[in-house]
Amino acid sequence: MNDWQKKSPLEWETYVNKRVKVAADEKNEYEGWVLTIDPVSASVVLANFPENEPVSILVVLGHAVQEVNIMQDADDEMKARLSRIFEPEETKAYSPEELHKRKNDLKKWLETNHIPVTEQGESGRTLCVAGVLTIDPPYSPEECSSSNEIILSRVQGLVQSYLEKQQ
Repeated sequence: MNDWQKKSPLEWETYVNKRVKVAADEKNEYEGWVLTIDPVSASVVLANFPENEPVSILVVLGHAVQEVNIMQDADDEMKARLSRIFEPEETKAYSPEELHKRKNDLKKWLETNHIPVTEQGESGRTLCVAGVLTIDPPYSPEECSSSNEIILSRVQGLVQSYLEKQQ
């Protein structure tokens, strides 16, 4: 096990949203923005944005990582760009302002109906209902997630009825 694999998830988290240079086995070097680091394998997921091309994703397997050097911190624009890479296509149809309004309106409506709801995640983009269900952007029934099928079904029905009233 190499030094990189011995780091803790909290140590790896300091690399997220940073432009890095990864030295790997066989004198290979990779550069990119760190999207995430897998806590089980220590693999580094890098993103690059080539001119006039779609985003490129590269995974450097944890066992091959020799050294990771931070080259640059992401500004707010780059952090937003990185966070949108794996968003569903329908989310991209909404501006950040529209998503913020949708989230706040749905949250207010749930609270009005005495349903406990909080914001969670680094940017507060995810709504958490009663601590057992999450709703991600763009805040539609398809973005509801819970291991409790009964709660999932009921909240999806509520969100659907809320959206129908909005139209």
